[in-house]
Amino acid sequence: MIRFRKQRGAAARWLLWLALLIVGTAGALLASADNGGDREAVLLTVDGAIGPATVDYITRGIDAAEERGAEMVVLQLDTPGGLDSSMRSIIKHMLQSGVPVVTYVHPAGARAASAGTYMLYGSHVAAMTPATNLGSATPVQMGGGGLPGLDEEDLEEMREDAAEEDNGDGNGNGEAEEGRNDNGGEPSAGEERLEDDPEPRRGEDAMERKVLEDAVSYIRGLAERYDRNADWAEETVREGSNLTATDALNQNVIDFVADNLDDLLQQIDGHTVKLATGERELVTEGIRIVRMDPDWRTELLSLITNPNIAYILMLIGIYGIIFELANPGAVYPGVIGSISLILAFFALQVMPINYAGLALMLLGMIFMIAEAFVPSFGALGIGGLVAFMTGSVILWDDPNLNVALPLVVGTAIAIGLVSVWVLGRLFKLRGQKPATGHEEMIGMIGHARADFEVRGPVWVHSELWTAETTAPVREGQKVRVTAIEGLRLTVEPVEQEGTAETA
Repeated sequence: MIRFRKQRGAAARWLLWLALLIVGTAGALLASADNGGDREAVLLTVDGAIGPATVDYITRGIDAAEERGAEMVVLQLDTPGGLDSSMRSIIKHMLQSGVPVVTYVHPAGARAASAGTYMLYGSHVAAMTPATNLGSATPVQMGGGGLPGLDEEDLEEMREDAAEEDNGDGNGNGEAEEGRNDNGGEPSAGEERLEDDPEPRRGEDAMERKVLEDAVSYIRGLAERYDRNADWAEETVREGSNLTATDALNQNVIDFVADNLDDLLQQIDGHTVKLATGERELVTEGIRIVRMDPDWRTELLSLITNPNIAYILMLIGIYGIIFELANPGAVYPGVIGSISLILAFFALQVMPINYAGLALMLLGMIFMIAEAFVPSFGALGIGGLVAFMTGSVILWDDPNLNVALPLVVGTAIAIGLVSVWVLGRLFKLRGQKPATGHEEMIGMIGHARADFEVRGPVWVHSELWTAETTAPVREGQKVRVTAIEGLRLTVEPVEQEGTAETA
């Protein structure tokens, strides 16, 4: 009987565990079904210039959408343009995304100028709100930057070569066959020109021509990928043309014109897009919008990714830590320097920096600091100043990212003046009389405590010493210390009181 009751109790426990397992599995399946039915669209908002902070925000948003299994990413765009390197990074992430990206120029009055036009062409779906525009996609070099790796002599030589081609053997722009496009074909609708300007813009010099042709090829490739108007894309790059939303739709530059987000989602329902993994049909009926507004990280990056701010933060960080190491316990320089350096690295991780420039800057600062400790007579200081300025100028790989030249020059002059001041102080200290040790007593004045001709007692530095003399000394006569060996002084009689310290 007892054994039967134990078996019945064990069976009851097993039945209870099985019931709980069935209930839990059913709940998980129901939850999974609910989540699968609740489709999401991640909404990102860009309002301002395209820069490193924008790259970080959009790429993180697309990655988050992929992790959530979202139906699409809607990028609400209003931008005057931005950096070429940042724009290309965003488009590259769009093209490789497993989630469709819908770029929507909104609200009314917004624009997708310059870099924004490229982003529209690089999106799986391009849409605009009425009373918006796109275009002005001609690349512009800002801040005096040129092509990476070319100095002014190279650029001047390229300009001269381009001028010779234009005026020489007929291979320049001015000798091209009238009425033909760059590829030798008939001009398209987007390439129509006035009679006095039959050829598309190719650039005024070799440098501008290289940048322009690269941009044209890039945007034409994006247009051909999504079967959009490649001829107008080339026109906006060469001539800076613009289109309104309605004209852009009529010329097959964009896919949809929608009054608001709800209207857009309704129109694109059932639309087929081309992803890197294949084609996909968008299903937007009953879709839920999940907003991912710019967070503190994006706001902070927007502030510190200014090249001048990042440059100053890096200098404060490096010198703060150096000062803390040279003066342990100062605390404030170490704290401020550490925070500044971390913020600078946080900014540099999303910016295209030239590591050779960064290494030259660090080497220059090390040389200038070493000048205070190594007697190089200015060689380390001058070399460090040159390395620091050179590294500051070539710090960024993107020619549109440049530290302001007055900031570089001003910082270099300030550091140079500090180095000169330290060097001058060192030379001054080397000429001063030692203030400690045996050397301090050389030249001191004392008094003889007895008459002696060779050896006797003298009172120097508030102490009684045994001294040897170079001439006979009388008791009470002043003597000057000329040498010291062990605990014995060498003195000479003084007729008149000197300027040295008196015992």
